[in-house]
Amino acid sequence: MKNIVILISGRGSNMEAIVRRCAAEHWPAQVVAVISNRAGAAGLAFARERGIATAVVDHKAFASRDAFDEALAKAIEAFAPDVVALAGFMRILTPGFVQRFDGRLVNIHPSLLPLFPGLRTHARAIEAGCKVAGATAHFVTGDLDCGPIIAQAVVSVLPADTEVSLAARVLEQEHVLYPRAIRWLVEGALERRDRRVVHVGGESQLLGPR
Repeated sequence: MKNIVILISGRGSNMEAIVRRCAAEHWPAQVVAVISNRAGAAGLAFARERGIATAVVDHKAFASRDAFDEALAKAIEAFAPDVVALAGFMRILTPGFVQRFDGRLVNIHPSLLPLFPGLRTHARAIEAGCKVAGATAHFVTGDLDCGPIIAQAVVSVLPADTEVSLAARVLEQEHVLYPRAIRWLVEGALERRDRRVVHVGGESQLLGPR
């Protein structure tokens, strides 16, 4: 049985999707902890209600990013994680932290990477005149939003779309894509070949377009 630790900063809707799919699909894994850098993160209550351990490592309590990341890493390692999933965790992690969890640290990003790393992804896609947008599940590396891609979901950009409407449709697909990517990881179904990530059973790593 593999252990999954999820990091959140707010509501954690992707965290909720992972917890529900893990239980419903009987993964060979369990979500053992949800950790936040904000004590008021709404997702912590969801986890507690389901008997999942929670912890808070407040970034404001530390004088440096390195000190915060060291404390966060220790909190995570207390749960012996096989997978560490970032689910709306709004902190940029140091290279040392990322290396510590190399191969186990994954993220969901609301764009079709390598397009639009960072913030305001939906607005930037609309401003650029993109006909499609989407989400990317990827391994985390020391470079922001540049890790090897596990899977992507494609969403059509409609003529009347706003940043809000596009974000809502992309988020729906994130809730499908991210649990699927994590299930593959805990099942040992992924193989990294330099920059490429391949599903060894040949399952499609692309969802959409929607």
